[in-house]
Amino acid sequence: MGKPLKVGIVGCGAIIAQYLANFRKLNQIELVAVADLDPARAQAVADDYEGVRAVSVDELLAADDVELVLNLTIPAAHAEVALKAIAAGKSVYGEKPLAATTAQARQVLDAARKAGVAVGCAPDTVLGTGIQTARKAIDDGLIGAPISASATMVTPGHERWHPNPDFYYQPGGGPLLDMGPYYVTALVTLLGPVVSVVGAASHTRSERTIGSGPRQGEKVPVAIDSHVTGVLVHASGALSTLFMSFDAVKSKSPNIEIHGERGSLVVPDPNHFDGEVQLFALGADAWETLPVAAGYVDAGRGFGIADLATTDPGAEPRAGGTLAYHALDVMESVLESARTGSAVPIRSTAERPASVELTVLTDRVGALQAQEATRS
Repeated sequence: MGKPLKVGIVGCGAIIAQYLANFRKLNQIELVAVADLDPARAQAVADDYEGVRAVSVDELLAADDVELVLNLTIPAAHAEVALKAIAAGKSVYGEKPLAATTAQARQVLDAARKAGVAVGCAPDTVLGTGIQTARKAIDDGLIGAPISASATMVTPGHERWHPNPDFYYQPGGGPLLDMGPYYVTALVTLLGPVVSVVGAASHTRSERTIGSGPRQGEKVPVAIDSHVTGVLVHASGALSTLFMSFDAVKSKSPNIEIHGERGSLVVPDPNHFDGEVQLFALGADAWETLPVAAGYVDAGRGFGIADLATTDPGAEPRAGGTLAYHALDVMESVLESARTGSAVPIRSTAERPASVELTVLTDRVGALQAQEATRS
């Protein structure tokens, strides 16, 4: 295995808790430093995580013992922080999206290539047993040649629960750019890259009312389309239909459904790492739940970094920048098509990441407990 990858985190908001929980059990990762614009938030993390120091952003980027920067800042700051980390000779891994725009994302990838460092990006949910078991079913020919897919995400709006939902309704926000990375990344993982798209979009309200927290009752202006549909044409010929909404109330449609010549698959929520995969084979009488057959077991946020840590130098990580860039390009192009009313060709491409065999990554806590049991 070699030594663990030493990681520093920039941004100590709510999402960091999920990463910290998994870092504690992954031998492939050693967290050494954290930074935030609010020093108190960084210090709170350091106080709760043995061996971690709270520092300024500049100090973290300059630290000799930080090999990779985990970028958990807001999307508008993703490119700026990533470029600074790359300039300091660090590999980077960011929360989705890779950057606020494809132009910024291209700068990140180009800078990383010149510097010889790696770029990874969420979502790494596609590495879990849910999407990977579905991927294996497709690769094993259980549905025959894939024909089409549908991807559905419906919620009446994040302002109902989020105390500061403003950015969801400003440029760079909206249902597609917020939740689309999970769905588009899953579709590319399952069906391969996209070559063209057609999109349409709308919005039902010009403002939203915050439903919780200290700003409850405050109005938030809506400056983006909050309901987006799109058709993705994959290089394989398969067609995927996206339905992403902050306007509709609820849906009984599967999060993702894949149809092939010999069967159909219900794929679990791509915002989660696990979940049941169901198959209805041609000639069957009922849906069959497939056994878990691939992916990282009991995975969570941060497993993409552990996967990156074991990727050969110079090779593209499974949750890599090229895939994240392609997903962002697809989403931007759907929105461009919605504005122009014309089909938009996709300029980028990305290979389907290598599949993940059914794998249990080393559990640090479990290993320590086993050592203690051996001694007693």
